[in-house]
Amino acid sequence: MSEAPPPTFWLQEQLGFTIDTGDKGSGRASAVVDCDSRHLNPHGTVHGAVVFALVDTAMGAATMNVLDEMSMCATIEIQLRYLAPVFTGRVTAEVRVVKAGRRIVHLASEVTDARGALVATATGSFAVIPRPV
Repeated sequence: MSEAPPPTFWLQEQLGFTIDTGDKGSGRASAVVDCDSRHLNPHGTVHGAVVFALVDTAMGAATMNVLDEMSMCATIEIQLRYLAPVFTGRVTAEVRVVKAGRRIVHLASEVTDARGALVATATGSFAVIPRPV
């Protein structure tokens, strides 16, 4: 019996986004999705959950690139501010680590549309968890 892939892979496949994990130690990562009709809410704009998943995943990748191999991470909280609607097209979440502590990593993100216009900002905190041995 094979194991199911981690949820991030399922999300990536279902939403169609890609992740750039950045250089190890850089504290930076990004995620991109080309939005079409499957990403829209009933009002015809990109669903907020799509943007949230993009930011959460990119924040996790940025966190992991500042941690050692014996650690993993989990979202503590994310505050996302939607600034403008997106109707279709490319959405990009750029993330940077603001501060990497021993137990908590603090992050910031900017989300832009295909024109490069700022459509959302976010801050987040991720827990640093030792991997079981």
